[in-house]
Amino acid sequence: MIKEETDLRKMGFRLIAGTDEAGRGPLAGPVVAAAVVFPETYRNKAIRNSKELSAMERERLFAEIRNSAISWAVGVVGWRQIDEIGILNASKLAMRQAVLKLDPRPDFILSDAVGLNIMGIPQKAIIKADETVFCVAAASILAKVHRDRLMMFYHKKYPDYGFARHMGYATEVHLSAIKKHGACPIHRLSFSPFSNP
Repeated sequence: MIKEETDLRKMGFRLIAGTDEAGRGPLAGPVVAAAVVFPETYRNKAIRNSKELSAMERERLFAEIRNSAISWAVGVVGWRQIDEIGILNASKLAMRQAVLKLDPRPDFILSDAVGLNIMGIPQKAIIKADETVFCVAAASILAKVHRDRLMMFYHKKYPDYGFARHMGYATEVHLSAIKKHGACPIHRLSFSPFSNP
């Protein structure tokens, strides 16, 4: 999973940031992105796409990644802005936020599928980078854990919707709760079932 980083370092790049998002598909809550820069020698075979890991594994790696990184950051775009600008633009915005918070500033960005066009920083967008690029997989873990923690907080505020069970995704439990209670303040009203009654 380090081929992309290795090739870039051969070209002279040193501070290589991986970025990814979590939460494009849910009906509720924010979209969260993370960015991370590792030391050149850092390796961890346990790091892979967050979707392939259990919640316990992600939590353990969340701490490991933060402790081992040169820099890491998170960007969050809320449901109201998602409704205003669309989920793709919101995902890009969250990733841009995360990358621009990194200190020191990265000299190259590797992202999962989408281009960010951040002035002065070259970038490569790779399809399924969260499965094939080490620093992007690590960013996927940071983003997923951060978002899950936010959704656990919202579960306490809006317990009728069961956010702790499904994190806002369109499960039968969630759809049934929407049918019974209507939308709550963190639902994305531009998403089906809200936009297509």
